[in-house]
Amino acid sequence: MSTLPRTLLAPGEPLLEVEDLRTHFDTLTGPARSVDGVSYTVRAGQTLGVVGESGCGKSVTALSILRLLPTPPARISGSVRLRGTELLALSEREMRQVRGNRISMIFQEPMTSLNPVLTVGRQIAETVQLHQRLGRAEALARATEMLRVVQIPEPERRVNEYPHQLSGGMRQRVMIALALACNPEVLIADEPTTALDVTIQAQILELIRRLQKELGMGVVMITHDLGVVAESCDRVVVMYAGRKVEEAGVLALFDRPLHPYTRALMASMPSMNTHGARLSEIPGLVPSPQEPRRGCAFAARCPHADARCRSEIPQLVAQGDDHVVACFAVEEGRIADTLAEVAA
Repeated sequence: MSTLPRTLLAPGEPLLEVEDLRTHFDTLTGPARSVDGVSYTVRAGQTLGVVGESGCGKSVTALSILRLLPTPPARISGSVRLRGTELLALSEREMRQVRGNRISMIFQEPMTSLNPVLTVGRQIAETVQLHQRLGRAEALARATEMLRVVQIPEPERRVNEYPHQLSGGMRQRVMIALALACNPEVLIADEPTTALDVTIQAQILELIRRLQKELGMGVVMITHDLGVVAESCDRVVVMYAGRKVEEAGVLALFDRPLHPYTRALMASMPSMNTHGARLSEIPGLVPSPQEPRRGCAFAARCPHADARCRSEIPQLVAQGDDHVVACFAVEEGRIADTLAEVAA
């Protein structure tokens, strides 16, 4: 059994501390730096949003925390501490007591994450049997109760159904029930509302909020949807090309985004007040993780980049209370101070 502490923490106390996390993949053409020095803290009762476009390292960071990547070719270094215990130093047997038990993850696509040949009840029950040492009948009763908790109608019938018999919204609720069956301390939600209509999306987000409040969990919300971030998160980490480029409280970030990439993401959000204007876009592509790192990774797409940006890698610097950003243009005052000025 795991030796990690299980006592409840007061709201705001650190649960999960990620420090200088690096995940590199060995390839025939050299290392691919998918995660390159990411640090953040997840606190009890709070939701940390991790945002960025596809390919910036959000999901690989989560998989690295849970050590779900094959090593080799993946090489994971840095520090991941759950209530002070270093997860990267645990044996694989000890780590299995953490996954799904102390830290759970809602994966991005429930249809491919759920086993198609097992009933949803059996899949939840197996997790409970493994971590909670319950008998089969007790575990199945727990599975039925979890389906009721996530508001699936007729849980006594649904517990015996297979994933293909459920709608997309129901499958997502099953994934949440599976993730929360052992009352985890940290929940990682990887794009939990992808491919769901707005009504179901709102229900899923409200469900996560309610269960978080009841259980006192820390939540990591991985998404590219800034609307989800604004509605659900307390703090936000903005990632680009495997690095953290900005972090702030959610209100501070939306009120005063500083990094050019953060501003570009916000300016490209659809709005009902565009009056027919063309949506803003970010030119170019995210650089390959195999490309040599020379200067700021966003420099080729940034309208504020200069020679220094292309030759030196900016480090995170405090810009006011609890707000950090890695950008020479911000440090040197070469960038407008409000999103409105940029969007104009």
